[in-house]
Amino acid sequence: MSRQLDNDNPTIFASKVSTSNRRLQKGKASLWAEEALSDDEQVGGEGYYSSASGEEREDIDSEEVYDLLRSITDPEHPVSLEALRVVNPEDIHVAGNRVLVYLTPTIPHCSMSTLIGLSLRVRLLRALPPRYRVDIRIKSGTHQSEHAVNKQLNDKERVQAALENKHLLGVVEGCLSSADKRGAA
Repeated sequence: MSRQLDNDNPTIFASKVSTSNRRLQKGKASLWAEEALSDDEQVGGEGYYSSASGEEREDIDSEEVYDLLRSITDPEHPVSLEALRVVNPEDIHVAGNRVLVYLTPTIPHCSMSTLIGLSLRVRLLRALPPRYRVDIRIKSGTHQSEHAVNKQLNDKERVQAALENKHLLGVVEGCLSSADKRGAA
């Protein structure tokens, strides 16, 4: 017997123009784009580009974080979190070394919110330099158990225990399998 979906028929929205394309049109390339590197730059050991002298390093912005997250697939539907408006550019905040992401569940009783938040966290932990602190939260007023879900998503021991569960990690990997398509039209 198959599991019944929380949201059988979610609203799917048209994708927005890639923020990386907007950045390139404005003259600022993504930090992770190979074409953004000059001859004297190299990939730094901590996952960011630095000059050969090691003195400069460029900070990320909310648009780049959004590009990392937008193409993650929903665990119940083969649709991106961007298309479901679970992640939105205006709900991502970067200040110094802190990244704060608010996710919006498609329904107030979504049982997949914790799994989606875990997928967002794993994506950012893998893609960002370790100097960044990542906080994932449910957008206020959008989920019946927002406090409990927020506590789970930001507790290091709970996150680590979840990632040690092979089945759960497999589901997260499935959600992230489309994450390399960030910025694709």
